[in-house]
Parts: sequence; structure tokens; C-alpha cells
Amino acid sequence: MEILRYVAFSSDPEGGNPAGVVLDASGADDAAMLATAAEVGYSETAFAVDACDGSLNVRYFSPLAEVPFCGHATIATAVAHAERHGTGRLLLRTAAGLVTVTTDRAADGSLVATLVSVAPRTVPLAEADVAELLAILGWSAGDLDPALPPRVAFAGAWHPVVAAATRDRLADLDYDMAALTALMARRDWTTVDLVWRESPTVFHARNPFPPGGVTEDPATGAAAAAFGGYLRELELAPTPTTLTIHQGADMGRPSTITVTVPADPHSGIGVTGTAVRI
Repeated sequence: MEILRYVAFSSDPEGGNPAGVVLDASGADDAAMLATAAEVGYSETAFAVDACDGSLNVRYFSPLAEVPFCGHATIATAVAHAERHGTGRLLLRTAAGLVTVTTDRAADGSLVATLVSVAPRTVPLAEADVAELLAILGWSAGDLDPALPPRVAFAGAWHPVVAAATRDRLADLDYDMAALTALMARRDWTTVDLVWRESPTVFHARNPFPPGGVTEDPATGAAAAAFGGYLRELELAPTPTTLTIHQGADMGRPSTITVTVPADPHSGIGVTGTAVRI
């Protein structure tokens, strides 16, 4: 397999979130894909296989396990595909469902991709899970933003959404990795979406990702899509709206994710970003 390496959600290879991309994974079995993802060592590697109808079958592997959907690896895959085959619209068949992604060139010549997630969902986060999660993070109830209540949100993968009251609280991330891994395994959570609201349309996020074998993800498109659905379902933002999510700055890998939230409550959430080859 030819393994490509891209950074998504940044035009600087030193920023964003690195992803592995295999544009032709035909013939590779689960063991080969998992071993390849472990060898690449990024939080996710996407494996694509052409389908007979022109769509792509795509699977996503962290170094430790398969995940149903990954936003930054989708953006990276779309840009890699566009570099070889031209810009346009792609249909991706993922374990989470059908995802459309469109690529185009920006005014500066860079390639930009927009994915539209599966329909999002938001469910309550049990009080016991909130308490356990806060204890693992070393946060208290007073550290939370009461205007953004904890929930579990989905747009291809499940993410608990926990909002910090201050930027300083978000910046101070130090958690028990083994304990969080165990909690997330019990609840089938992919990352924990920790957010802080700078303004009605600008947010900062951090995403612990111990199930993938990494302490933190520097840009999480799937969580960004889930968060957009969370805001819409709980009527915490007017719709339609466009959000900017800054992530990765605390890791030294600044990333920018643009999230488009349509008014239709049944529609998917748009996630836009650029990607560049490493």
C-alpha cells in the first residue's frame, strides 16, 4: 500500500492534525490496516477502496483500533484524492453511514474540503458519568459553563461535550489516561470534546483521545460536527450559522475548523478545512 501523510485543518505542516491516507487499500485485511495505522503512528489513518459506482469505501484506524468515522482523515483523504483526480464531489461509504465531501481550490491555490456528516444526535450525559469524567480531568462543577450543559453528541462517532467556563481551565489539561480510557471504553466514546466559548460563533476545543493511543487530538472534525449538532438540537445557537473552532494551540499544533450548521434539524453538519502534504 502507498501511504500518504497529510496535515488537516492547517496550511502549515507543523500545525493541524496529521493523518495517514491510503487511496488504494484493495486487498488489505483488518490486521494489515491496523498494523499500518500503528506503523504510521498518527491518531488516524484512512483506508479507501474504489466502489463500482464511483464512490469510495473508507475505513479509519487509530494505532489501537478501528473507529467508525474520522473528520480530519476524511479532509486529508479528499484533498489527496483531489490532487490526483481533480476537485469535485465524492461520496464516502463509512461505517457511520454515507458522508459527502466536496473539494475546491481557494483563492490562494490551496485545496479546501468540506464534508457533510451523517445526521447528528445529542443525548443526556448521566450525572454519574459527569462526576466521574470531571474527577478524571481534575475539574470541579464550578469549572463548567452553565450555559452549555454536558451532553453526549454524535455525528459519526460519540463524544461527550463538556464546556469550560474559562480559557484558563481549558488550557490546563492533565488527566488520568488509564481511567479515562476505561470510562470511554465502557461508554463507546471516541474523544472527549472539551470546549470554551469565546463568542457566539467562535469556540476553542481540546479533545483527549486515549482510545486511539494518544493523549490529545490537535483537530477533531468528527467532534466538531457533533458539537454543531449539539448546539442546534439544544437551541444554543441561532441557525443557520457558521462557527469557527480553534484547536491544537495548547499542543503547539494550531488548527482551524469551520463548522456550518444548517437550520434543518435532520440535516448533516458541514465541516471545512484545508490539508497539505507532509
